[in-house]
Amino acid sequence: QVQLVESGGGLVQPGGSLRLSCAASGSIVNIYLMGWYRQAPGKQRELVATIAKTGRTNYADSVKGRFTISRDTAKNTGFLQMDSLKPEDTAVYSCTMVMDTSVTGPRNYWGQGTQVTVSS
Repeated sequence: QVQLVESGGGLVQPGGSLRLSCAASGSIVNIYLMGWYRQAPGKQRELVATIAKTGRTNYADSVKGRFTISRDTAKNTGFLQMDSLKPEDTAVYSCTMVMDTSVTGPRNYWGQGTQVTVSS
């Protein structure tokens, strides 16, 4: 059974930084894609950033130049470094991974979400 556990959320002032982590555990064989989404109150969930197995990254326009997605493949862990945070970045951030395990083919897994609040 695969589990994704996120950490690193919290309250930060505008202009500050946070680093989110997403650790995957279980009988993981390959991780093809890691990504972060966010959902603010009253808004639809939106893609923040993804990183493929190849290392190719993709960012939402709203976070380009401020957020950096990375990973530690040996530890099956993904990261989202968030700098120059703005109040509009306030949301629940969820990580997702597309992976296959010893018993299943490629599937999409989600973490439980972590709250990020940017406020003075």
